[in-house]
Amino acid sequence: MTDRLAAGAGARNLWALSVTSFLVDISSEMVQNLVPLFLAGVLGVRTNVIGLIEGVAEATSSLLKVASGRLSDRLDRRKGLVVAGYAISALAKPLYALAGSWGVVAGARWSDRVGKGIRTAPRDALLAAGAPATRRGWVFGVHRAADTAGAVVGLAIAIALVSWLQGPEVGLRRDVFQIAVLASLVPAVIAVAVVALGVRDLPAAASPASPMPAISRARLGRPFVAFLVIVALFELGDSADAFVILRASERGLSVVGILAMLLSFNLIYAVASAPAGHLSDRFGRRRVLVSGWVVYAGIYLGLGAAEQAWQVWALYVGYGCYHGLTAGAARALVADLVPAERLGAAYGAFHAVVGLMALPASLIAGVLWQGIAGWAGFGAAAPFQFGAVTATVAVVCLLAWRPAPVG
Repeated sequence: MTDRLAAGAGARNLWALSVTSFLVDISSEMVQNLVPLFLAGVLGVRTNVIGLIEGVAEATSSLLKVASGRLSDRLDRRKGLVVAGYAISALAKPLYALAGSWGVVAGARWSDRVGKGIRTAPRDALLAAGAPATRRGWVFGVHRAADTAGAVVGLAIAIALVSWLQGPEVGLRRDVFQIAVLASLVPAVIAVAVVALGVRDLPAAASPASPMPAISRARLGRPFVAFLVIVALFELGDSADAFVILRASERGLSVVGILAMLLSFNLIYAVASAPAGHLSDRFGRRRVLVSGWVVYAGIYLGLGAAEQAWQVWALYVGYGCYHGLTAGAARALVADLVPAERLGAAYGAFHAVVGLMALPASLIAGVLWQGIAGWAGFGAAAPFQFGAVTATVAVVCLLAWRPAPVG
């Protein structure tokens, strides 16, 4: 009976959290891709400062993911933290509309990431806890597909707003940005209501057994730690997507063109996520991750060499394949490597590594592009070339990694 209860609650949580993520991404994509254009075009902020804003935001989120994940394990209750995280992010959005300096934008961005830091690890633990090991890739793939489908809708709304309010202008107007922010509040508020009413807590005792029972309950285990080290190496070159947006703008793509490019990317991402998660269930997580990281390295080499706006667009659409291949597989692999009662801590550690590495990655990208303290830097291609190199090294390490066999 326990297994049936877990499966029922797990299915309910999958669909409730998927709808929530769908709505949240509608809200987020209406705004967040306009932020670097607002910073650079309206406020005149340099790329190294944009990199600092993005890096600190992700680092702040990451530290909270560790604490939130461990707290959810200790309490054996995750829903309250998930609801609180979504609510904080919704409350942060109006700050963007008030922004007259990059400091206010940074405060809004950081507040939003505080909410994400609180909710992410408990949310992923709820998803993993309700799924048998043989279906985890599919579960995370479905959730990621819903999340990304929301991004497609949000970008479509942003395109419609920008096209209607300012047409094909290359630069973003302040009033257009403010209207987009205010409109984004509607799906954000609905999302909080959905997660509050639709999600049920699923204690670890009701969760499917871990596929690796030999791992000590007091720690996360060496295979998991080694995996985190490899992920950290990869993430060192994975700078914020804001730099791809700036690259497209630098190559001459209009605001509407950039939003359309992002919509195409998210459409591919959404379509690929669930099938890729199923592939990881059938053929192994590592094979799917390796394939995704190889695609990433090729895409980043191309972004560095791109000479025209359409080339950036085409490469960024291909970038959706990388995300589709890796997002669900990586999160499912985390659950494969640790016992059920440590899922919150494991997801906190995983997301912390990804987020904390965003700070040096974004700072390095900004400095490589425009330099710092009188040094001119290497130009717009350098951050992408650096990312391709670190991805290649990470692929070699992942191929050499030999986790303990699952039980």
